[in-house]
Amino acid sequence: MPTSIDLYLARHGGTAWTRSGRHTGRTDLPLLPEGEAQARRLGQRLAGIRFVAVFSSDLQRTLRTAELAGFPAPSQTPLLREFDYGDYEGLTSDQIWAKRPGWQIYVDGCPGGETPAQVYERALAFLRQLEGLEGAVLAFSHGHFGRALAVAWVGLGIAAAACLALDPASLSMLREGNRGRVIQLWNLVP
Repeated sequence: MPTSIDLYLARHGGTAWTRSGRHTGRTDLPLLPEGEAQARRLGQRLAGIRFVAVFSSDLQRTLRTAELAGFPAPSQTPLLREFDYGDYEGLTSDQIWAKRPGWQIYVDGCPGGETPAQVYERALAFLRQLEGLEGAVLAFSHGHFGRALAVAWVGLGIAAAACLALDPASLSMLREGNRGRVIQLWNLVP
């Protein structure tokens, strides 16, 4: 019988920069009170699922989301960190487009930060860590990286990640079973 894994992907709750649309990669912001409430609702949605492993980005917004969702001690990994926005850290998309019309993160990357190929490779490296696991796995991560992880899961090119939306404190599920790898559930906001 083929190995079966359900990779649940949880995006962190809202921060001040989530609210304002500022790109938040390395900047380690706390959750807003509304982000904490979102994380608790996410935990209600996850209640009753038995996870064989729980992972999180090592930034406080994901760790706090994990804690409030009922997972206070996830395995921390920088592989699940957000896209490194480099010179675009703290800017909104509109501010970036004013300087660089037509910019697309999954095509152009970020000067002084990561390229799309580097982010895709990081996603693949995280997926390799799951080899040998069977059952439900939970990963707390970020918006742009989570989208990259999903397309890496199904073997699409990184540019396809632009076609996916991922809201704060949303839940998605990537499944591997007898039909291969699929995106089973996407962007459910509890």
